[in-house]
Amino acid sequence: MAEEKLPVRSVAQAFAILRVLGADKRGLTLSAIARTLSLNPSSCLNLLRALVLEGAVLRDDRARTYRLAADWIAAGLPRDAHSLWIEKARPAMEQFARAHDATIGFWRLVAGERLQLEALAESGAATRIHMVIGQRQPSGGGATGRSLAAADGIGIETLEQRYRTVRWARALSFDAYANQVSDAGARGFAVDDGFGHAGVCSIGAALPLRADAPRFCLSASIFAGSRDKEEIGQLGIALAGLAAQLAE
Repeated sequence: MAEEKLPVRSVAQAFAILRVLGADKRGLTLSAIARTLSLNPSSCLNLLRALVLEGAVLRDDRARTYRLAADWIAAGLPRDAHSLWIEKARPAMEQFARAHDATIGFWRLVAGERLQLEALAESGAATRIHMVIGQRQPSGGGATGRSLAAADGIGIETLEQRYRTVRWARALSFDAYANQVSDAGARGFAVDDGFGHAGVCSIGAALPLRADAPRFCLSASIFAGSRDKEEIGQLGIALAGLAAQLAE
């Protein structure tokens, strides 16, 4: 999946580690942290070492676990409103990923009109689609971009601006894109079948808009051609149901 430059992604991953440690005061092993965030263990270790050097994280050499430093726990920084949403979403996403054999992403609309991957759940299948926590994509890209555009009812000019920021893997006219957004509005979910990323079919469902919450969207990613139109529709309906459930 499309990503921004490594420094931006690394910062997002570091904060993801802080959020995970903030939710478990007992301390977690490297493998547990990497598994929870779907991070490469080597990359996770490098991030943990940096956080230890900065004093945000403490390492227990005997137990080989990591935990938040007392000052960070007291400050409560890892448990802001958006962190609590991620903690709420992750268990339901993991269950959904296993039940539907798909990679599930939890995306947040961030400054600069980008979508950032905040949490990830994988099915556990031997061959599966993998994404990286902290990766970003244009707000108009993928099924997530279409579903957000439909849910928020954005105007045609803004829609065209978002469309033009996307590097399409397969040619897609703006008229066809706009029709897909319209379909998403009618169905409650959007589909991108190989246009955003070659060989990948993604389904997107925006969480219902709430004044007290960041703008979030769910994605379900499967291999293109692995399911027929009816099965994709069923997955989309289920994903929209999960989005509604998380927004309650």
